[in-house]
Amino acid sequence: MIAKKNMTKTAKYSAPALDKGLEILEFLAHETTAKSQAEIAQGLERSPNEIYRVLVVLEARGYIARDEQSGKYRLTLKLYTLSHAHSPVEQMRRAAHLPMTALAEKHGLACYMSVPHEGKLMVTSQVKSPLPVSLSITEGTLFPILNTTSGRVILSHYPREPRKALLEDDPLFKKMDAAKKTQLLKQFEQIEKQGYLVAESELTNGITNCSAFIGQADIGLVAAISVATLSASLSKDEEKTLIAAVLETAHEINLRIGLSQTGGEGEQ
Repeated sequence: MIAKKNMTKTAKYSAPALDKGLEILEFLAHETTAKSQAEIAQGLERSPNEIYRVLVVLEARGYIARDEQSGKYRLTLKLYTLSHAHSPVEQMRRAAHLPMTALAEKHGLACYMSVPHEGKLMVTSQVKSPLPVSLSITEGTLFPILNTTSGRVILSHYPREPRKALLEDDPLFKKMDAAKKTQLLKQFEQIEKQGYLVAESELTNGITNCSAFIGQADIGLVAAISVATLSASLSKDEEKTLIAAVLETAHEINLRIGLSQTGGEGEQ
């Protein structure tokens, strides 16, 4: 349904020249060597004449440059510079606010977002519950990353080598025997497949946390959204409803930051 809506919107408000420009930038971003006008046209299944004016504009604006000897086109660092003009975490905070607010208001639970920070887990934003009494976590709070559902969800999506390096420096992981380490790595595999984790809090008795992954690990954009509820008040049906709500919220946040998928089996 979402994909159809996006396609309809694109067709209704089409801008052919802009489409061509974006196609060229995306094409060159995936190429390891400079490409000629003919090679770019062939890669985009367009004619060289179709993209000539767009190439001229992109070059004039500094997004692409031509090799002095071959005359072939390559990306400049302008896109990189623009992408780093704003903090990725701040962008995620802004993108997450409305979906998190909707979740909190609908289910009466505080919702918060966390990111890795110097080997620990930091709560970067929170939307409080509209109810007069609720669980809450202060923004900026640091937790041991392995003791939290958010931390385990994030680690489960880490590329193998960065995760290995982080775990080797983690005090809790160092104390684990071989069997527990193997069990933890298997849990990571399961979390990555399903995209979320529901578990009793290891830090606060009587609390159950539900967390889902946000971002794209291979570009270093990793975070998790979570809700916390009283374990005694959480039935199986309510747990299923909560999981669906958290996954839906994670998916909406990913769309808002320009990612089309959350990567978990829970999305439909």
